[in-house]
Amino acid sequence: MALKELLTDLACKNATAENSKIRKLHDGQGLYLWVYEDGRKYWRLRYKIHDKEKSLSLGVYPVVGLKQARQLAQAERVKLASNIDPSHDRQINKQKSKEAAANSFEAVAREWYGNQVHGWVKSHAKDVVRRLEMNVFPYIGRYPISIIEAPQLLNMIRIIEQRGSYDLAHRVLGVCGQVFRYSLSTEAPGRCTRDPSGDLRGALKSHKKKNQAAVKPEELPELLRAISTYETIGSRQTQLALQLMTLTFLRTNELIGALWAEFDLNNALWIVPSERMKMRKEHAVPLTRQAMNILTELKTLAGDSRYLLPGRNPNKPISNNTLLFALYRLGYKGKMTGHGFRAVASTALNESGLFSPDAIERQLAHGEKNEVRGAYNRAEYLPERKRIMTWWSDHLEALEKGAEVIPLFGKSV
Repeated sequence: MALKELLTDLACKNATAENSKIRKLHDGQGLYLWVYEDGRKYWRLRYKIHDKEKSLSLGVYPVVGLKQARQLAQAERVKLASNIDPSHDRQINKQKSKEAAANSFEAVAREWYGNQVHGWVKSHAKDVVRRLEMNVFPYIGRYPISIIEAPQLLNMIRIIEQRGSYDLAHRVLGVCGQVFRYSLSTEAPGRCTRDPSGDLRGALKSHKKKNQAAVKPEELPELLRAISTYETIGSRQTQLALQLMTLTFLRTNELIGALWAEFDLNNALWIVPSERMKMRKEHAVPLTRQAMNILTELKTLAGDSRYLLPGRNPNKPISNNTLLFALYRLGYKGKMTGHGFRAVASTALNESGLFSPDAIERQLAHGEKNEVRGAYNRAEYLPERKRIMTWWSDHLEALEKGAEVIPLFGKSV
């Protein structure tokens, strides 16, 4: 074909179907611009391989201009020269792209998350996915997990460290490590063959782990007396909630989300269902005389609400920060938190020497790695746990009154 017969940019722009359903404008060497009667224009390359006539789409005009269409056509002719069918090659590449997408870090991470989330409390699950979506996916999410190496991870972590979020950097790297190890365990094609996060051990900036604030043992009586006066500056319900938290040393979320249906008041027992526990195991809380008195009053304050501690909307519990802000108002900001009551109870119970460490750990609802032993402990330690809760309630009552504390039980056996 003579040079003058080749298409021009202007000819492509002004081309019409000329009253036909489709008009095919030839540019030479099998490249055509197909012009439809509705004005749509497509580039196609016609070619012959293995004695068969075929055609291949090269894009839409004007998104793909004349110059780019010629370059794309030439790239496909190079494949033909090597006896490679461009259509078949494209199908193979599409399949590879699908496999790569299925094995991207984000795809594997979401798969890992889906396998883990049933064992987490909602707050932790939200934290994990938020850390991934904000700190990981924007940087390495689209890459195949098999090609991600330590330098890429470190560059991502440095961005977090530059914000001064050193603790978060360690947590994010830990989550990434879990995703890599999950990928290894699947043994699926296209997954990683090693966990590169281990290569960064010692590379991250150090951070000082900040423990939840808790008063010292000698400061506990003053705190208890301060709580007993809280209704003079706040609500009676909040005061009772703080006192119940002190007596039961549950986690804040476990307390404020409590439903009246969980309480067996006839048997003085509170059964917190597994879905509300951090360790996803049903937890029994023996209710002492002091706790029962508080519950009686809370029931009156709760009215018809199904929640132990209803908020302004009786169909929802109080907010997570209600008890923390109450401690702030009492002057304990930076000195005491909801979690601090667990630390104080754990220290006092262990130092008393009256109870077995296993029973204390069970009442604190700490995790048991051995599933069989975990089931055994639930049955074995409940009588001792009742003694623990009675001793602790009487201990707190004596401290608040300023009386000398005398253990009610001898050493456990």
